[in-house]
Amino acid sequence: MSRQPYVCGLDAAVDIMGGKWKARILWRLSQGELRFGELRKHISGISEKMLIQQLRELEAHGLVHREVYREVPPRVEYSLTEFGASLNAALEPLGEWGHTHMERIAAVRASADESPA
Repeated sequence: MSRQPYVCGLDAAVDIMGGKWKARILWRLSQGELRFGELRKHISGISEKMLIQQLRELEAHGLVHREVYREVPPRVEYSLTEFGASLNAALEPLGEWGHTHMERIAAVRASADESPA
């Protein structure tokens, strides 16, 4: 199965950021490197399995660096790469837009949740 070429930059960005967790992981790592358990504590609602999957995808795309320290017990830390930091910077205006309109978005969501299916 071959993938179609991207038709625009937004298409490429959304492809790499697909899902609800990746932006939150990148945002959290922008504040400094974290171990897996620390990262999981800071991202409420994510399962261990999902966090592992998302971190692997982010690492495969070159957005996150995984450092394994050969200690007993082993220690693994995650941090942003320069590429990941650049994506995070691009996401900042979107986060600001969401913050500005958070109440409106929440009201629409609540209204939709109350509507009969």
